[in-house]
Amino acid sequence: MAIRTRFAPSPTGFLHVGGVRTALFSWLYARRHQGKFILRIEDTDRERSTQESVQAILDGMAWLKMDFDEGPYFQTQRYERYLEVVQRLLEEGKAYRCECTRERLEALRETQLAAKEKPRYDGRCRDKNLPESDIPQVIRFKNPLAGMVSFTDEVYGDIHVSNEELDDLIILRSDGHPTYNFAVVIDDMDMQITHVIRGDDHINNTPRQINLFKALSAPVPVFAHLPMILGEDGKRLSKRHGAVSVLQFKEDGILPHALLNYLVRLGWSYKDQEIFSVEEMIAKFDLKKISRGASSFNYEKLYWLNQHYQRTDPPEEVAKALQWHFDMKGVDIRQGPFLKDLVPIQAERCKTLEEICKASMYFFQDEVEYDENAVKKYLRPVIYEPLKELYERLQQLSDWQRDLIQEVINDVSAKFDLNMAKVAQPLRVAVTGSSTSPSIDMTLTLLGRKRVLTRLQEALGRIKARAAAQ
Repeated sequence: MAIRTRFAPSPTGFLHVGGVRTALFSWLYARRHQGKFILRIEDTDRERSTQESVQAILDGMAWLKMDFDEGPYFQTQRYERYLEVVQRLLEEGKAYRCECTRERLEALRETQLAAKEKPRYDGRCRDKNLPESDIPQVIRFKNPLAGMVSFTDEVYGDIHVSNEELDDLIILRSDGHPTYNFAVVIDDMDMQITHVIRGDDHINNTPRQINLFKALSAPVPVFAHLPMILGEDGKRLSKRHGAVSVLQFKEDGILPHALLNYLVRLGWSYKDQEIFSVEEMIAKFDLKKISRGASSFNYEKLYWLNQHYQRTDPPEEVAKALQWHFDMKGVDIRQGPFLKDLVPIQAERCKTLEEICKASMYFFQDEVEYDENAVKKYLRPVIYEPLKELYERLQQLSDWQRDLIQEVINDVSAKFDLNMAKVAQPLRVAVTGSSTSPSIDMTLTLLGRKRVLTRLQEALGRIKARAAAQ
């Protein structure tokens, strides 16, 4: 059997973490079994669906490099097909027209709740065989009145639901538009989906959908329902927990494969392994290894994984992702060192690409932004002569090389009988504006002779002005 999975988001907002994990698990399962992965946009909610959300879904999938073999298909482009199947069900006596008003249905619901019964349609129009008329009508599916719906969920195991608990599902609204539970079955049938992998909030829909598959003599797919993702406070993940949109993670400086590695471990495990390449995920992914318990989203764990990949990926590859952050800030990276040279010295210090970008701005700016507290602490008159000596010695260097720069710093420290830190910190503040940076010799090397000398000159001027003011 050829495996066919699908990811079917609704374009009513951003592509969120739960949706990305669902897409990932569906994609991994298809790739593991040399199957097909289909993207379907479920845009039947005409009021809330937007083209911007569709684009955000496509952009998110592209960033994560989760390619799809077919699609994107759009439900709004398949209305004729849905109406065709509705007509077939009517002709076969498996669906019927219902003229019950909203008022009657609300009164029925209130009566059932007062009697402590589960609210459900009472089948009033089921056997009336009503003709098409000008009176507002919906089309309902004739759910079996007796028997059980049984299926084995790949995550939750055997599930049994009595048909007596299910009412007659509306499949076509009075405005002529199909309902979600109907459209999704027709789509899965037509697209020959073999495995439906989705959030466990859909478990209650599954028995009704199975009855529809059977009424249409269509193969019933295998179902795997994924437990929800919670915030660290145990509540459902939402905006208040931080980034939940996949593209927000990109803006925050998370590498795409770091996010995938983190998400694959939310509810799935392979022994005690934590680090997975995409190839390893594909090779080892198994639906039966998904846990039933909800997972908690831990940002520190994600940052730890991201930093791991920043350190261990080829610097050239990390640099490609890092460039996007500089581009977004309008920084011309041609005015500084190669990004591939920055990555190794900043990756240990920064958790994300965005942090690397912000911490490296002084490499690309002509004017440095000074931390005034650092200036007060380190650029004092007592350090004027050592910095002046550094300026003169660095100016005379024949080659701007790291080992030669370090030699100059060592010589000046020895000449003024100062330990390295007493010289390095003022020098660091002078050339970066901050008291924190990578090693001072590497910082100067990457800054380049011109920027270092210009900034040292400016720092000497600041110190002289400060001394004069005292």
